[in-house]
Amino acid sequence: MIAKWVQVVGILVLGICLFVVEGEVAFAKDIVNIPHRGASGHAPEHTLVSYQMGENMHGDYIEVDLQMTKDGQLIAMHDDSVDRTTNGTGLVNEMTLAEMKKLDAGSWFNEQYPQFANPEYRGVKVPTLWEVFQTFGKNKRYYIETKSPEVYPGMEITLLRLVNEYKIDKDTLIVESFSPKSLKKMKKLDPSIPLVQLLSYKSNAMITDEEIANIREYAKGIGLNHQYLTQEYVQKVVGNGLELYPYTVNEKGRMQQLINWGVTGMFTNFPDMLHSVKK
Repeated sequence: MIAKWVQVVGILVLGICLFVVEGEVAFAKDIVNIPHRGASGHAPEHTLVSYQMGENMHGDYIEVDLQMTKDGQLIAMHDDSVDRTTNGTGLVNEMTLAEMKKLDAGSWFNEQYPQFANPEYRGVKVPTLWEVFQTFGKNKRYYIETKSPEVYPGMEITLLRLVNEYKIDKDTLIVESFSPKSLKKMKKLDPSIPLVQLLSYKSNAMITDEEIANIREYAKGIGLNHQYLTQEYVQKVVGNGLELYPYTVNEKGRMQQLINWGVTGMFTNFPDMLHSVKK
């Protein structure tokens, strides 16, 4: 009789352990892995090769920062000038697409990060948004930021036109911005597109109930710099029904901590690293 009870208890303990372990694995797998500007720790940011590498490294989205050329073309670039990530100089809104396409958007990476250098990166071009859509298709998940929308009148309309033209799946599309005005304009143009409000903190992140309520009126989530993020902030935001996407997380320990705190996902230059942490 005692032996049977020992056997039953043993089975129960094993079942509980398996439940907990499987629960942790399932939770980790739910964390959204967003390659920041593509797999930008391994390849030149915002290039087709970087986006493809992010996909190969189990990234869940293609994250595209948008700027607009002088002739109204949306391109993938973080800065409002070409100086840092090409061999050219000047503001994006003062250059035509033809001028943009003459630039080398990869050699700088080889020079700055020799440990990841690849001869094939030399001469890669700045992609347009339509080239990204055309390359990766309508069913890929896209996480698109309207950068400096106040500098580019009509950016949101042009973005929506391309989304519709290439029949991008709006259920898996996210548009983000630091500009509430830009996001509200997107919501007015097409309420079906999910939006994320970007925030930046320079000290411990704090958010009021009023701020959360205001954001919930037009956006489904918040993105913020992770350095000043606290567990209390995560719990408050997620507990109030908003998703939370910290940026840009490049250390395994911090990734695990944020997962434990309950973030929805995170941006990283090393999607392969986050994938290994999730596993």
